[in-house]
Amino acid sequence: MVRYKLLALIAAVATASTAAFAPIPPPTQSIFALASTRSSTSSSTTSRAKKSVRERTSEEAVSLIRDVVQAAFDAGPRAAPSRTLQAYIAISRTLQDFSPIQRPGRQAEEFSAPVALRKLFERLGATYIKLGQFVASSPSLFPSEYVLEFQKCLDSTEPLEWNVVKKIIEKETGPITDNFSFIDKTPLASASIAQVHAAKLKTGEEVVIKVQKPQIDNLLKADLNFIYIASRVLEFLQPDFERTSLSAVAGDVKSSMLEELDFEKEAENIEEFRAFLRDQGLRDSVTAPRVYREQTTKKVLTMERLRGVSMVDAESIRTITNDPESLIITALNTWTTSVMNMPWFHADVHSGNLLVLDDGRVGFIDFGMVGRVGEKTFNAVSELSSAMALGDYEGMAQALCNMGATDEDVDVQKFGRDIEQVMSDMANVSPDIAAVGVSGDGTVQAAISFDENEVTNMLLKIVDVTEDNGLKLPREFGLLVKQSLYFDRYLKILAPDLNTSTDERMVALQSADRKVEVIV
Repeated sequence: MVRYKLLALIAAVATASTAAFAPIPPPTQSIFALASTRSSTSSSTTSRAKKSVRERTSEEAVSLIRDVVQAAFDAGPRAAPSRTLQAYIAISRTLQDFSPIQRPGRQAEEFSAPVALRKLFERLGATYIKLGQFVASSPSLFPSEYVLEFQKCLDSTEPLEWNVVKKIIEKETGPITDNFSFIDKTPLASASIAQVHAAKLKTGEEVVIKVQKPQIDNLLKADLNFIYIASRVLEFLQPDFERTSLSAVAGDVKSSMLEELDFEKEAENIEEFRAFLRDQGLRDSVTAPRVYREQTTKKVLTMERLRGVSMVDAESIRTITNDPESLIITALNTWTTSVMNMPWFHADVHSGNLLVLDDGRVGFIDFGMVGRVGEKTFNAVSELSSAMALGDYEGMAQALCNMGATDEDVDVQKFGRDIEQVMSDMANVSPDIAAVGVSGDGTVQAAISFDENEVTNMLLKIVDVTEDNGLKLPREFGLLVKQSLYFDRYLKILAPDLNTSTDERMVALQSADRKVEVIV
């Protein structure tokens, strides 16, 4: 089913990009869809006869037309022509990369559907870069070759000129001289949706300003509406696609990505997390940036600048604290407690978003991506955690069965044996140790790290095991597990001898009667 879902989504993306609301061709006409079907097959079956478009009711047709009209209205009159031109250029350049006819000195790349689609998404800009990141973070929805390739999706763009950024800041917050004594004109980072500048308030506090790029909201709304409508049309013309919940996935992508555009929502997330830290008595050991509301709007986010090092920089961490083990336990316990006590959890705790600050505290940053766990998943994760603490692999299998969607009976004993093998593989993974130089006294300097793909591959193994046993897990569970795998790697780097199942400092062990527990 996931293969069908990706095939249909690719067709929807290609159609939405190149023809706006023009008639939708069958998905097999897409070069990327054709390549996808050559390399993969679907293991799903269905017992019901496929419905024909002729069986559609007038009410269904009216519903589709209503959605098309609403999407066109939301997108605006200028969206389709400009995006169609950009899509034409992006597709032409991507096809040229694989064409046997090349300029002198260049060689055609061997065609790969995941690589071609990733290149196309990067060239299509902000919406599709974010969509690529959605694919990369959703191994429970998409095939592994696409999840792995989209880990490379680059969200780094040429920075805007300072005069453009200045106009946005002043339009949103008023004259710069009224609020800031200094803003660095060179950005700290520039991504598809926003760029970040270091600054200092007139009151003396060091801050960073996250500035949304101009017209990016209109661009994303137009693209996402096109994708949603394309998926609706595909489902209407080919009713068998309905069982893949294609338009529901497109709707989820739309709402998730548009939420990231609202910096006031991100500010609210940060403030809720800071309130959580206060209520849990954690502010002396953990923090998140303070938000400066008077200088924050939907398009500008001004927050405290946290100075520190990445959670994988073991050498630098040891210059800050002589007890890195306690530090990573604090970070893990904080995240675990937030999952148990907050309505959402930080869903992107990669090493760039989890810092060890110069004062020894743990710093969580970037709250644009959060996950929300439904009651069914929440209860099943609780069962899964209890079974894991006991080493009960069949119990873990049953908990996953309670969480996932399945149309068939699952062999729980076999599923349990498969889970045991995955857990064994996880335990055997070690961080990379690389020599990075030699000091004056001849001592070899080394750095400990881990490959981002290692986390993804481990998560894909979990997804493969569940799907091989006839289950389909919700995306929020994949997000939970991926964050847990990040922490698993941090533990191997900073606390390699720690036994998380017996160490009394672990929050999970102190909360056996609670509803959820971290998985490491």
